[in-house]
Amino acid sequence: MPFRAILITKTDAGQKADFATLDESDLMDGDVTVDVSHSSVNFKDGLAVTGKAPIARRFPLIPGIDFAGTVRSSTHPRWKAGDQVVLNGYGVGEGHHGGFSEVARVNGDWLVPVPKGWTAADCMSVGVAGYTAMLCVMALEEQGVKPTDGDILVTGAAGGVGTTAIVILARLGYRVIASTGRLSEEPFLKSLGAAGVIDRNEFNGPVKPLAKTRWAGAIDSVGSVTLANVISQINPEGTVAACGLAQGMDLPTNVAPFILRGVKLVGINSVSTPMPRRLQVWDRLVKDLDLSKLHALTTHVKLDDVPKIAADIVEGKVKGRVVVDIG
Repeated sequence: MPFRAILITKTDAGQKADFATLDESDLMDGDVTVDVSHSSVNFKDGLAVTGKAPIARRFPLIPGIDFAGTVRSSTHPRWKAGDQVVLNGYGVGEGHHGGFSEVARVNGDWLVPVPKGWTAADCMSVGVAGYTAMLCVMALEEQGVKPTDGDILVTGAAGGVGTTAIVILARLGYRVIASTGRLSEEPFLKSLGAAGVIDRNEFNGPVKPLAKTRWAGAIDSVGSVTLANVISQINPEGTVAACGLAQGMDLPTNVAPFILRGVKLVGINSVSTPMPRRLQVWDRLVKDLDLSKLHALTTHVKLDDVPKIAADIVEGKVKGRVVVDIG
């Protein structure tokens, strides 16, 4: 039965994303076929759809790095028709057809069950961004960062990772300071649990080997000069969880914070996280993420809206999470 999807193609003239009508023979190999009900628009999706960065590694490609829905058919031992499932990462929407489609076929080893009491829409309100935020929070905890140690900085605070991280950290008792280029969003960020909001330009100046200490820990989705400045301001034995590159892939820092203050920089890889860790993350999300606040930071759109939202998210015009209602 035909289904609708966004399809990225590439010619000598460049890359473009259009809507297409496909059938199951157009899907890639996999042992589970899913009727997709929801996906979400993450920063990486914006880069893929707009072609602003070489996210797509094959053509043609259905973008969308996450999705949730109902199993249509399965030859995988863990899944049967009717199961509710969610997928984040594993190269879906990069090298394997992804979630901006009414139907997806994937390896059953990549799927996790929709948590009890949650809906597919709830899972995509979390999406890769929220899942990454929880990985970051867990990294801070595992490095011994406690609420009593001092303020936690969240950069890119109005985005998907940032907003979800604020909600989780605040619920766990941390005092969160949100860094954003959109100071008009201060009331929104404080409603999520931020104790304070500062201008991102505070982190755009020249990077000092060691700056005045300000933060017990930080979650950074920006990278580049911002991350370098944040590292220089971390308290002795503090930790930065780095998960993004919205400003750039470079890191103009030095060894002083690491060897003179014992600062720890932990990289967060949400694409190929081992399954036991993934299940742990989802357990923590169910326990420590306030669904009412999650819904407050989530906007719902249709598949037809994705190209515009993709452009907006790359330009920094999107706040919170964007769920795509597909099914």
